[in-house]
Amino acid sequence: MHHSQINSDVRKLIADGTVLPAHPLALTAERQLDKKHQRALTRYYIDAGSGGLAVGVHTTQFAIRDVGLYRPVLELAAETAANWTRRPLAMVAGLAGPTSQATVEARTARDIGYHAGLLSLAAMKSASEDEIIAHCTAIAAEIPLVGFYLQPAVGGVILSSRFWQRFAAIDNVIAIKIAPFNRYRTLDVLRGVAAAGALDRVALYTGNDDHILLDLMLPFDLRDNGITTRTYFKGGLLGHWSVWTASAIKQFERCKAARHKEAVPADLLALDARVTDCNSAFFDVANNFHGCIAGCHEVLRRQGLMQGLWCLDPNEGLSPGQKEEIDRVYREHADLGDDAFVASNLGKWLA
Repeated sequence: MHHSQINSDVRKLIADGTVLPAHPLALTAERQLDKKHQRALTRYYIDAGSGGLAVGVHTTQFAIRDVGLYRPVLELAAETAANWTRRPLAMVAGLAGPTSQATVEARTARDIGYHAGLLSLAAMKSASEDEIIAHCTAIAAEIPLVGFYLQPAVGGVILSSRFWQRFAAIDNVIAIKIAPFNRYRTLDVLRGVAAAGALDRVALYTGNDDHILLDLMLPFDLRDNGITTRTYFKGGLLGHWSVWTASAIKQFERCKAARHKEAVPADLLALDARVTDCNSAFFDVANNFHGCIAGCHEVLRRQGLMQGLWCLDPNEGLSPGQKEEIDRVYREHADLGDDAFVASNLGKWLA
C-alpha cells in the first residue's frame, strides 16, 4: 500500500497535523480484554475531537503481541471508530519486532484498514544504521510509515541525523513521531528531514511529552550553507493525550493558532510547564517512567473509562508515591482536566 492510496481527506489530515492519542488497553481484573471499556475509550477520543487513533503502540502495551491480542485490539478500535463517526479519521497501527514480525503486523494492519504504521525500532538495538534502514524499507513496502524516535529510557535506539535523512528519503514515509525527550536529538531528526528535502512530504509529529506545547507552537530554523529553512511540528502522537484528551485538543488548537505569528502569548508559553508537570506525574518521571502506563490508567479509572489499573505484566503498576503525585496534579491543574466532559458522556460511551 502506497501513501497515494490513502483517502485524500485522511492524507490531508495527517499532513496538516492533528491530535492522535495513543490508545490504552482496557483489561478486566483477570487481565483479559475488557471490550466494553475498550470501546468506550475509542468513542471518548473521537467525541473529544481527535483526528485519529494510534493503536497497538507503547501505551496499548507491546505485550498484546505475546497474548494474541494484536489483531483483536486493532480490529475492535477500527470497527468501533467506523460505527461511531463518519468523519475522516487517521488510523495508525503500532508495528514492532524484527523484520519478519513487523512485516506481518504491517500486512495485518493494512488488511484491517489502517492507513499507516508507527514503526518501533526497539528490537533493532544491536543493528547497524544500514540494517535499520533496510528494515524500514522492507516495512514501507507494505504500508505507509510513521517513523518513531523513542526515548532510550523505555527501549529506544539513539540514531544520527544522517539516519533520519536516509529514513525520510524512503518514499512511503509520511510522518515521524519525534519522542527522544531530548532537544539535541529532536534537532537531529529535523535536520535530517530537511537534508532529505522531505519537509513538504514528511509531517513532523511531537512525542516529546516533556515539551508538548512548545513543540507545537514554536518555529524551528534549520541552517544549511547559509540558507535558513523554517519548519514546525504539525501535530502530536502522544501517550499523554490518552488522558484529559478534550482539554488537550483545545490546547493543540491554541498552539496551531499561535504559529506564524510575530509573538506568542506568554500565558500559552507558560502553559507548557503546567502540562509538563502533569506529565511528570502521569508518566512517573520520578521512577524513570516505570509507571507511565499505569499512571494514564489511573486517570482513566478515576473518570470511569477503565475499571482498574491492570496491565498485562503483573509487575507493571503505580510506583511508590505516584498516586500522591497524581493527586497533586488533580489539585493544582484541575482546569486542565476534562472530567466534566467525560461525566456527561460516559453513559453513552459505555452503552
